[in-house]
Amino acid sequence: MFRTKTVEQSIRDTEEPEHALRKSLSALDLTVFGVGVIIGTGIFVLTGKIAKETAGPAVALAFVVAGLVCALAALCYAEFASTVPVAGSAYTFSYASLGELPAWIIGWDLILELALGCAVVAVGWSGYLRSLMDSAGLHLPDALSGTHEGDFGFDLLACLLVLLLTAILVAGMKLSSRVTAVVVAVKITVVLLVIIVGAFFITGSNYKPFIPPSQSTDAASGITAPLIQLMFGWAPTNFGVMGIFTAAAVVFFAFIGFDIVATAAEETRNPQRDVPRGILGSLFICTLLYVAVSVVVTGMQHYTELSTDAPLADAFKAVGHPFWAGLISFGAAVGLTTVCLILLMGQTRVFFAMSRDGLLPQTFSKVHPKFGTPYRSTILLGVVVAVVAGFTSIDELAELVNIGTLFAFVVVAIGVVILRKQRPDLPRSFRTPLVPLVPALSVLASLWLMLNLPAETWLRFGVWMVLGVVIYFVYGRGHSRLGKQLPPRPAEED
Repeated sequence: MFRTKTVEQSIRDTEEPEHALRKSLSALDLTVFGVGVIIGTGIFVLTGKIAKETAGPAVALAFVVAGLVCALAALCYAEFASTVPVAGSAYTFSYASLGELPAWIIGWDLILELALGCAVVAVGWSGYLRSLMDSAGLHLPDALSGTHEGDFGFDLLACLLVLLLTAILVAGMKLSSRVTAVVVAVKITVVLLVIIVGAFFITGSNYKPFIPPSQSTDAASGITAPLIQLMFGWAPTNFGVMGIFTAAAVVFFAFIGFDIVATAAEETRNPQRDVPRGILGSLFICTLLYVAVSVVVTGMQHYTELSTDAPLADAFKAVGHPFWAGLISFGAAVGLTTVCLILLMGQTRVFFAMSRDGLLPQTFSKVHPKFGTPYRSTILLGVVVAVVAGFTSIDELAELVNIGTLFAFVVVAIGVVILRKQRPDLPRSFRTPLVPLVPALSVLASLWLMLNLPAETWLRFGVWMVLGVVIYFVYGRGHSRLGKQLPPRPAEED
């Protein structure tokens, strides 16, 4: 169960003709992927919501804290991705350091994280598009607009979006990167316009007090309460200095996605150099944009008056500029397409890597003879996610995505330390600084944020993990290519 797959074997597997992905990506492509998946609804919605309810204007500091937590994890991902430039991200890294069962568990976790993330974002995109269509006088029947109060419906737009993105992914990573680059350019332009135009409407008095006085929160109870509250009786507070850290635990989730860059390592022309640049570059750019947007929006409107649904758009309406409000809504709708595309891409690469190792049926690791993409796994997962998106409403699913990501961060940080001790001879073009301090801080920071999630989320996550372990023992362990390559155990003497 804890047999490890050597880095050399992982790299040799990428050279098998029928399992070889086409190398076509550059550092710029990877940075665009990273920015494309990180900049989503978080920058358009989360900034105002957290400023009003948790941190006030100091939400900018919360983004800095969350960015630092992600930077710790990013440094660990960068070392692994440059040392083991193989599809699969945290799954592949775990296989090389912790063993087969831990690798399966993290792969199973990533499948859940990325599938649900893609489905939830597709539903959010559908909502934006329906709003724009309604403004233009176009209306979809209720039965095709998703679930409604007391009714059962199918979200046609969300389903069609996922199917379209699946076709783009099958056609090749370079096409995917070009589509992403165009959409990300539109999205970043909208965000920069918000920052530049909004700066002219900032009122200094709106920043007072920058750190509002501390307030106790309405404590949740039972399994809906944060796990740390049930364990230690400590309830998070809003506002004040501690409110900044409480807010950081929430806005952290606006950064989810930079780890997706690592899943494309195998399709990168120079992964040892370009993957660390893509991971750290996209995280740095997005942190700057988040901080700038939060400073602008809390300067345009006092934090107590911000909207929690569409704070940026409503802030421009409040200062008498509805045109900019409409532009922001358009930017959000356009931007979410890249989030869906990259989440789906990441999921298919993890599934592909697990299939190539025999832990899932190997037929899904065949690559297209013309496009050089894992088309079978892409089509399978695209159809599944499209159906899920069609019947999904956005509730607790987002929290499952969050706990899955944090769990992956913990595993990767531990894996860096283990691989340093097991294989100090490996060439590492990027080295995580201050090992084991940085990985230890990454583990502690990720665990802290996990403890701030509801116990209900932990329970659902546990059920999914148990299901994964059962599938491993029923199928994966017996079909593992690594297991078949090992010599049989000698029979015990009577």
